[in-house]
Amino acid sequence: MALSRRALLAQAAASAGAVAGPPPSPAAGAAGEPEPTTTTTLRGTIPPGAPDFVYVPVDVPSGVRELRVSYRYDKPPTPPGTPGNALDIGLFDQRGTALGGRGFRGWSGGARSEFFLRTDGATPGYLPGPLERGRWHIALGPYTVAPQGLPYEITVTFAYGEPAPPAPAAYPPERIPGRGRAWYRGDCHVHSVHSDGRRTPAEITALARAAGLDFVNTSEHNTHSSHTAWAGAADSGLLVLTGEEITTRTGHVLAVGTDPGTFVDWRYRARDGRFGRFARAVRQAGGLVVPAHPHATCIGCAWKFGLADADAVEVWNGPWTPDDEVSLASWDATLCAADGGRWLPALAHSDYHRDPDRIGGPQTVVLADDLSRRAILAGLRAGRAYAAESSAVSVDFTAVTPRGAHAGIGETLEAAGPDTEVLVRLSVTGAEGGELRLVTDQGTVLTVPAATSLEWRTTPARTAYVRAEVRHPPQAPPLPGAPAALTNPIWLRS
Repeated sequence: MALSRRALLAQAAASAGAVAGPPPSPAAGAAGEPEPTTTTTLRGTIPPGAPDFVYVPVDVPSGVRELRVSYRYDKPPTPPGTPGNALDIGLFDQRGTALGGRGFRGWSGGARSEFFLRTDGATPGYLPGPLERGRWHIALGPYTVAPQGLPYEITVTFAYGEPAPPAPAAYPPERIPGRGRAWYRGDCHVHSVHSDGRRTPAEITALARAAGLDFVNTSEHNTHSSHTAWAGAADSGLLVLTGEEITTRTGHVLAVGTDPGTFVDWRYRARDGRFGRFARAVRQAGGLVVPAHPHATCIGCAWKFGLADADAVEVWNGPWTPDDEVSLASWDATLCAADGGRWLPALAHSDYHRDPDRIGGPQTVVLADDLSRRAILAGLRAGRAYAAESSAVSVDFTAVTPRGAHAGIGETLEAAGPDTEVLVRLSVTGAEGGELRLVTDQGTVLTVPAATSLEWRTTPARTAYVRAEVRHPPQAPPLPGAPAALTNPIWLRS
């Protein structure tokens, strides 16, 4: 008989045995003097069908100056088509593991096999701070479990001594000098060494500026540890929004532009009915809720929570793939259903991790009053934005009436009547040779190959909205070519 999730959790935790390490041994202290250490080894096996998270208790004694953790797990061969073992790791302190993250001290997923914490520093992904006496928990996330089970071994080392003074926390500024009301280019989905990326925040800052970006959003998987690591980015002219990529087992979602220091928990599935609580938490912290790569095919990546709690949606993630085409079509269907009511803007991001990923490829170009957190988020929330494959591509997309009523991307054109003629204009630079398309609630209504501009006439009676696409020539007809740019809609009303 299959065990319940609660029973599996108890079984996995019970199998973790503590093995006393050797007596205190010398190790290099902060001043180069020996400091005593003790080591504890925790072993267990996670069975197939285990809960999403297993919490292994570890008792932290008094007087600990540094906590070090390393782990390993077996990876036995599996039959073709059957996932093997993959085990993520994180840490909660004596305040507990309750949902909401009060005791959260860090998460590295499967990106590293060891980490440390002190009052004055920690491995990227983890939070420095006091190492207080009490029962802590190592959080194990069995991403996939082989049929043979997942045996693991965790080594915990306590280094004793006087703790160092806490490191001061500094966050990036929320506003830097810009160009006034203008189009600003940004990438709201990037990863550094604070999760599974390979570059430091300083290196990403340099890459972002070289790519012509004005802002980025920190989006580490399930941790906010990097928020204090970007304070110097403003010196280069880059605005840094602080956020997180909340990586649940039934979809990933970006928290964009939350208050610095905001942590958003990820330990739930769509069937648990808890996402609304955390979406509200993101908005209460000033941020936007943006489902990421909603139709991605990796395990746990596709978005299963619906869009009722979203503020925008990522329809273009990294190099264009078929799942992006599905995301675009699905998003367009939501526009048809909106009929001028609440609608979700489309955004584009690189999901940068490492080379050959390209920061700003693609990027979101947003009309904002200045280069500030408040103004950028307001522009994104309103949909005054378009997607571009690089900073070389620029789009001008407007609709006007004979009497001078005017609307741009993300705006509503108020015409005098339902049969008022509306002139739609599109011009593009940086994508010569591309195919221009206009898409409405009825589908693709105009295609102009090898063009950089077009004009089209309609009326509010015939067209609820119109949006533009700039496509490269198709590589595998009848599939369309990858986009050079995509816009949010212009709505037509009378």
